[in-house]
Amino acid sequence: MILFRSSAAICGAAIALAVSVTVARSEVVAVHSSTVVNEASGDAIVGTASTYNPFRPGWREGGPNTASGERYDPFVWAAAIKTSLRQKFGGVQYGERPKYALVEAVGKKVIVKINDVGPLTPGRIIDLNERAMRYFDPSLQLGVIHDVKVRPLSGNYWVPGPVG
Repeated sequence: MILFRSSAAICGAAIALAVSVTVARSEVVAVHSSTVVNEASGDAIVGTASTYNPFRPGWREGGPNTASGERYDPFVWAAAIKTSLRQKFGGVQYGERPKYALVEAVGKKVIVKINDVGPLTPGRIIDLNERAMRYFDPSLQLGVIHDVKVRPLSGNYWVPGPVG
């Protein structure tokens, strides 16, 4: 009887682990196909992307709240667009639904929520939050990625994350 209870407990733990691994992996799997995203994309803006986190000591950009009114969250797929590009992305206004963009670099594509704007460092067109930048630069050692294509996405109901 004790052996049966131990086996059941181990089996339960194994199932819980399998489910948590599946959930974690599903987060990385693309929700949108490249075809769908490409059809909804606007003209590409090519430039340099950097990363920002307003809570990291020594960083001068940003603040705790984004232009859309959301609090900065390093764990979502989000970015700040250069202020002069605000209208190209349908405006980013306080209290309104965020806009979305397709970001392409180093052979990867990701959809990010554009929830902030700012006077970025000259030459930069987009500041990716930490999660989005880690997709392109897992170690965050580069901090800057050149030849990035950013395309506004039409519509308001995109699921941010990698595109397959």
